[in-house]
Amino acid sequence: MIRRITISGFKSLQSVELELGELNLFIGANASGKSNFFDALRVLQGIGYGFTIGEILDGKPKSANSDVWDPIRGGSARAAFANGESAHEIRFEVSLELNASDARTASYSIAFDPAEGALVDEWLIVDGTRVYSSVDIENPKGRPYFEVRCAPGKASRPPHDKFERSRPVLGQFARSKHCLESHRPGVQACLRALSNTQRIDPSPAILRDYSTAQSVKRMGERGENFAALVKTICADSASRDAYTSWLRQLWPSEAIEDVGVLHGALGEPLFAIKERGKDQPAPVLSDGTLRFAAIAAAFFQPDRPDILTIEELESGIHASRVRVLVELLRSQARAGQVQVMATTHSPIVLAWLNESEYATTFYCDRDSSTAASNIRPLNRVPDFLRVLEKQPIGELFAEGWLEGALCASVS
Repeated sequence: MIRRITISGFKSLQSVELELGELNLFIGANASGKSNFFDALRVLQGIGYGFTIGEILDGKPKSANSDVWDPIRGGSARAAFANGESAHEIRFEVSLELNASDARTASYSIAFDPAEGALVDEWLIVDGTRVYSSVDIENPKGRPYFEVRCAPGKASRPPHDKFERSRPVLGQFARSKHCLESHRPGVQACLRALSNTQRIDPSPAILRDYSTAQSVKRMGERGENFAALVKTICADSASRDAYTSWLRQLWPSEAIEDVGVLHGALGEPLFAIKERGKDQPAPVLSDGTLRFAAIAAAFFQPDRPDILTIEELESGIHASRVRVLVELLRSQARAGQVQVMATTHSPIVLAWLNESEYATTFYCDRDSSTAASNIRPLNRVPDFLRVLEKQPIGELFAEGWLEGALCASVS
């Protein structure tokens, strides 16, 4: 889980520092920086996968060891914050909770030049102990390797190690013979914490189709093999009952008896619900129904991600059922099952938030003079809590009060 993140020089995120929680919502107008923040999470995911900087930004074709990796929007040419000036380096720093059960933590920082696809600086601290660092080491441009100072080990162990400059050290260090056995579990846990992110953007057209697999532990980000995942979920009675109960809340007045799959001529699964004794296959269900079913299924995947990202989470879902969606995200995040990052344009979503969730509901806007994105929690918007006593949050958002309050605070 990411507890704190600092982003400098990436796209419109000139300088952003956020304290994150289990459930994190991002609101604001189009082009305010929400999607750029989600792109930043994808950069961290690519680091966790061990890709080169060029591959992370510009994409990577399918190989024997990895699936296709789509480029970050704009690629390396548009990755750095420029503001009319020459592009500078990009820096990420994250504080990670590696394992809630034993309170293991880590801090990781990386800086790189997107144009050259080369490292500038990188360090890792696990449980308060420095594992490696390039701080105070000369790494001039043009040198084919990148050097870091390793944590002390045996007296005969060299204090420095050289790594490929085009690839983050983190993944290379995990495989290095210079990584102490006492550090290896922490390094590998950091890689997992960064890489185990799943983006969910289900397409109704894909959700209505038969799955190509019979059973999977995780579906694709567009809903590929959704029916196969539901088949896997339903194989476990506890998961099946919990998943079905959420879908029943979406249709409280309907007689939903069960959730499961039908099968095609070759046995391929197709999502379906049973309503009043009749099977309702995916092709006859509404877009909103299928989207909710897919988002709910993501929380019951046997191979659950550490971080789940959802953009425009209320898309296609009737306003009267948005509360159920908010409750789903809240309950699963609080249970420690997964950290949720989601964007929304819906005042109704905001209306169902608790006051404690304002600290991790972030308002995004752009500075008119620099074009840099500002991202701040609602509880730090000037006068927000005072005004909220007189007017519902959904109305404040819909009427543009937040923009006015932030403009006034700047002036």
